Amino acid sequence: MKTQLSSIMTKHVVCVSPEQNLIDVKHIYEKRNFHHHIPVVENNKLVGMVSLIDFMYNISGAGINDDNTVYSELTVKDIMTQKPFYLTTMSTIEDAAKVLIEGNYHAIPIVEDDRLVGIISTADLIKFFLSKAS
Repeated sequence: MKTQLSSIMTKHVVCVSPEQNLIDVKHIYEKRNFHHHIPVVENNKLVGMVSLIDFMYNISGAGINDDNTVYSELTVKDIMTQKPFYLTTMSTIEDAAKVLIEGNYHAIPIVEDDRLVGIISTADLIKFFLSKAS
């Protein structure tokens, strides 16, 4: 039997809404041990993703000062990737590994009945395989 993603995914996912200002995204990225991919959720439904690259590209030159106008003028919907790729709770670890090895994604949202229920990153998969190797 193949192991389902739901057994190793991160279940307490940090999310933002499309209407939030970029200052909120900045503060999330300033936290330690963050996956660097933030799902965008509206009415519990996944509507987008923000990657660290999306964020950095759109704040070019803004610096670390919270008072820079870009952080209050731009919203999440201005920079997010719409209709993001996702897997379901029925997907397996092998399914996620095949997608992540292609290099187009570094984290994949996990959806069940159109609701975001988790996220899995390359680091999560590495931890899983290391635990099996020891």
